Amino acid sequence: MSIILALLIFSIIVIVHELGHFLLAKYNKIAVVEFSVGMGPRLLSGVWGETRYSLKLFPIGGSCMMVGEDEDSKEEGAFGSKSVWARISVVAAGPVFNFLLAFVLSVIIVSNIGYSDTVVDVTPGYPAAEAGMQDGDKIIRMGGSRTYVYKEISLYNSMYQGRATEVTFQRNGEEHTVTLTPAADESGYYRYGFEKANIRTKGNILKTLGYSVAELRYWLKATVESLLMLVRGRVGIDDVSGPVGIVNAIGETYEESRNDGWYYVILNMIVMSILLSVNLGVMNLLPIPALDGGRLIFLLFEAIRGKAVPQEKESMVHFLGFVVLMGLMVVVLFNDIKNVFL
Repeated sequence: MSIILALLIFSIIVIVHELGHFLLAKYNKIAVVEFSVGMGPRLLSGVWGETRYSLKLFPIGGSCMMVGEDEDSKEEGAFGSKSVWARISVVAAGPVFNFLLAFVLSVIIVSNIGYSDTVVDVTPGYPAAEAGMQDGDKIIRMGGSRTYVYKEISLYNSMYQGRATEVTFQRNGEEHTVTLTPAADESGYYRYGFEKANIRTKGNILKTLGYSVAELRYWLKATVESLLMLVRGRVGIDDVSGPVGIVNAIGETYEESRNDGWYYVILNMIVMSILLSVNLGVMNLLPIPALDGGRLIFLLFEAIRGKAVPQEKESMVHFLGFVVLMGLMVVVLFNDIKNVFL
């Protein structure tokens, strides 16, 4: 079951990503050769207008093939014949659509189970209580960063264990700022001394939309912070999950949820989809050759310079980037197998 769910989630996320490229290509009058759902041999296929639409055998992702996408072509309708800003919009549309998907899914989650704000209860004997914080205080900033949902507070504490930080809270409409140095509990986990009861609130449409944006912002922040920890060496390759690890996580989430009924299975799969969609969007915007972010760097360089990098040189950079990415995926895959099965 976990494999089926993972394939379904992966496919939806990748199809939405490719749909972003497709729609912006059509808008900018770039000829799309084929738009595919799935990969491998075609099961069903038809041509409408200039584009072939295909359903393929393996239900993994999809693709959007444009005329002149990887070659220096100036013929009418070719990718390279359009303005640099049109091409930027087409390349950026994939990640942007992943973020839009994550927002829509966040609306579903917040509409169904509500939101958890940053009004906290204070634990006696910990730094927050000693600094004068009280039950009902609303934390609005931690470490200089605005907080909208309690998950952001938990994220900050887990990623910066033991770090003294400025906490700004609101009480009776007034703001107060204190510096807290977390204290270790019996398990050795550092805590500031405030917590949130597992209570969610449902609001009107404006509240729902606002907290859905906050939900998306949280996942963006969590993804970027995790990448920064990897770059800074605070986490290692053993902490990185690839396809096997993700399938395993989806399976574990499914097993934990199914006793509560399909309603909670669906909600938890939606949460997993938000996480993966945001991750795909962020990863594709990284300035790495062969990814959308790498292509955007070349296009932005062209926009500033007023002249494109020769296509053969750009293609070589993307090819080398692809080789490196494939090597990294192999490393992550073997690490996944080791962590999950050994």
